[in-house]
Amino acid sequence: MTLSIPDFSSTRVIVAGDVMLDQYLFGATSRISPEAPVPVVHIGDTDNRPGGAANVAVNLAALGAATRLLGVVGQDEAADTLESVLTGRNIDCGFLRVGDRPTITKTRVQSRSQQLIRLDQENASPLTDGALTGRLESSLEKAGAVILSDYGKGALSDVAAMIAACRAAGVPVLVDPKGTDFEKYRGASLITPNQTEFEAVAGVSSSDEELVERGSRMMASLDLQALLITRSEKGMLLLEDGSEPLFLSTQAREVFDVTGAGDTVIATLAAALAAGESLASSAALANLAAGLVVRKIGVATVTPTELRVALHQRGQGGRGLVAADELTGMVAESHERGERIVMTNGCFDILHVGHVAYLEEAKSLGDRLIVAVNDDDSVRRLKGEGRPINALEDRMLVLAGLAAVDWVVPFGEDTPRNLIASILPDVLVKGGDYEPEAIAGAKEVLANGGSVRVLSFRDGHSTTRIIERLRE
Repeated sequence: MTLSIPDFSSTRVIVAGDVMLDQYLFGATSRISPEAPVPVVHIGDTDNRPGGAANVAVNLAALGAATRLLGVVGQDEAADTLESVLTGRNIDCGFLRVGDRPTITKTRVQSRSQQLIRLDQENASPLTDGALTGRLESSLEKAGAVILSDYGKGALSDVAAMIAACRAAGVPVLVDPKGTDFEKYRGASLITPNQTEFEAVAGVSSSDEELVERGSRMMASLDLQALLITRSEKGMLLLEDGSEPLFLSTQAREVFDVTGAGDTVIATLAAALAAGESLASSAALANLAAGLVVRKIGVATVTPTELRVALHQRGQGGRGLVAADELTGMVAESHERGERIVMTNGCFDILHVGHVAYLEEAKSLGDRLIVAVNDDDSVRRLKGEGRPINALEDRMLVLAGLAAVDWVVPFGEDTPRNLIASILPDVLVKGGDYEPEAIAGAKEVLANGGSVRVLSFRDGHSTTRIIERLRE
């Protein structure tokens, strides 16, 4: 399966469920209280983080998806704090504020990297008036997917009606389940239990074959279109009606913290589906995202740039095509790994053996090679009418297919000076008869401590000459 990163910014996803405020109080401890044998903590810093369904929304926003969050909060300061944090991350909050129901708040007191106590404030009684369902129904227009994030705190007591509303509107509805009563999720497009949650309902499976069998029975009995079982170090299993089981191996090379990984999985899955990806591709991207997020400490998110970098590391990389604004982040990641970045540029209208030899030599100067390519208008200004022979996308795809090339990025100016200044490669390479100082971007690279190299093209090979021979 060849993966690429879709344009998440064109998607709209709704999250409905149990929203929470995770509050962290940090302070120093130097003595024991005289009133009781407990440490006295002098609070210094406070950190407020979205939790529960709100963290799913944060994961969607990190991917670039337009995100609307529906949940139940109190008429209290905690609700104001939570909404402020979320709107600061470009999340549209459609909260139902209830006077006799406090915002679910989990307050953790930490000192010297140790959690001393956790204080929970919540009312988990089921909502009975259907108000949240009404808000969901009125938000479904133009939605590409809906996530129902169930933490068993009462917000999704009307989940059957929510699923029915999504199905009636033709919007895929994905459920992160809670508890052992999966019957209430009947008719969902997909549910995403982990294996422990799944086996608590369907029974323990002694083999992959039995897991598939039990999963297929669950899908049939609950009228599900698909089932995604997350399996920790064993990866994921995707069952889709009418398709063969898809086992996805774990992508995690190191695991530091699994907190919130399920939120990342369902957010990436929904965003990819909303962007038009197949369920299999969406699940593969979610699996890749999970492998990235468990390498981070604490509740974290994954960005499209991180996904692109991960794809490149797997040798898939969307065929090496990247946008300029994404490339800067990818280069930063490479530098953090101690990699040496080489960059060159050109029209590359008709790729020939001289180009291949040149690019291989350029790649030998470092670990990653970036090729910046003039867009069609830029080539036309430089080379005249009738050029380019091949359109920009075709030229970039051919370059991306070369083993020596890591990333291919377009630019529309006559020179890539601004692009080079934003990337600041370790080595800037140009082919031909140039003085290094006269090369576009050389000044900026040299000022940053990099180097500039001029390489010779292989004799007897020229795009212009090839075109002349074709026209003779």
